[in-house]
Amino acid sequence: MHAGRAASTALGSCISIDRDAFARDHWGRTPLLTRRDELPGGLEDLLDLDAVDELLSRRGLRTPFLRIARNGDVLDSKQFTGRGGVGAEIADQVHDDRVMQLFADGSTVVLQALHRLWPPVIDFVGRLAAELGHPCQANAYITPPSSRGFTAHYDVHDVFVLQLAGSKQWAVHSPVHPSPLRSQPWNQHAAAVRAAAKEPPLIETVLRPGDALYLPRGYLHSATALGETSAHLTVGIHTVSRFALVEALCELVADDERLRASLPLGIDTADPAQLAPHLDIVRDVLTEARGRIPADAVSRRVRERVWTGGRPEPLRPLANAGFAAALGAGDRVRLRAGLAHRLLPGKQAGDKLTLELPDRSMTLPASTAAALEVLLLGGDVEVGRLPSLDVDDQIVLVRRLLREGVLVPVTAE
Repeated sequence: MHAGRAASTALGSCISIDRDAFARDHWGRTPLLTRRDELPGGLEDLLDLDAVDELLSRRGLRTPFLRIARNGDVLDSKQFTGRGGVGAEIADQVHDDRVMQLFADGSTVVLQALHRLWPPVIDFVGRLAAELGHPCQANAYITPPSSRGFTAHYDVHDVFVLQLAGSKQWAVHSPVHPSPLRSQPWNQHAAAVRAAAKEPPLIETVLRPGDALYLPRGYLHSATALGETSAHLTVGIHTVSRFALVEALCELVADDERLRASLPLGIDTADPAQLAPHLDIVRDVLTEARGRIPADAVSRRVRERVWTGGRPEPLRPLANAGFAAALGAGDRVRLRAGLAHRLLPGKQAGDKLTLELPDRSMTLPASTAAALEVLLLGGDVEVGRLPSLDVDDQIVLVRRLLREGVLVPVTAE
């Protein structure tokens, strides 16, 4: 095992180098292939073929949680969905018999948004997103023997490809459009992608169960299952780019009356000369904004997207409500994993604190500051041992944070 790597982290389950080396040499720059014997193991436990069968047959899947592709084309969902029978007559439920027929005929099954469906993947993706600071999602691709699901293409987000079952031949080519934005999908450069895919690949390898491949957005890739059913998990990392700061800045200047003004009646927008004076006004507004709008305002806009781009760890509504109602000294709690938050002090001594959350803000007494700092650190905390509050006030504070979904119980396994 390589020195410096924290194998207990989600990222440490996918790479064999330390976090700093990954950030410096690979993040957003170059692919990284890691073999199973270089990793602590356990990737295959995220999802196996039995779990895939269960999801397809017993979990009431609906579109868009399932896609099916053949020869690079996505099939119409009507080919594998229909009504669910008495009491479940919604018409877009997955029919397992139709999926079986399509899979047997060589189609690839794509289970989408597994970070919302399957417990091991929910936990893993939540931890990875918290470690990376960028929202993450997860899809699984199950390909029949000797079949290809999608032709060469690139993604507009970084990915970790985690091989779960079977083997798959991968070809990776350098970008034709480096670091694409989400509004710049591969089909905008389809001709260049097709041409690049005919060149010798940058990486040509077989992924086997437990192997991991990191691909920054823009890298072309395609994969073909070998002599058995292949399954891999693609964890998509929706990286926040500098362009997100541009978008935030534009949103913040949208209230400027000069920008809200209509262009002249009868203007020919195809004529650069007619647009030029209006473009000068826009440039002036943006130039002024650069010095006027504080970084904090931009940060708030950007974080709204990041904070709402994922979900914190699932909680147990009934059990947690019961725990909160019976809360007493000696009970243990911890911060809900993956919950984005920010604690702001009052502007003056004695003012209430503000706890900012993805979808709301809470105000809390200034006297709770020391206790909140301990609770928000993320470790296990025993009620009755929080600083600066008597036991009754600790119970009131913790109960409120439990009911708001900020804290979760620590219970004996």
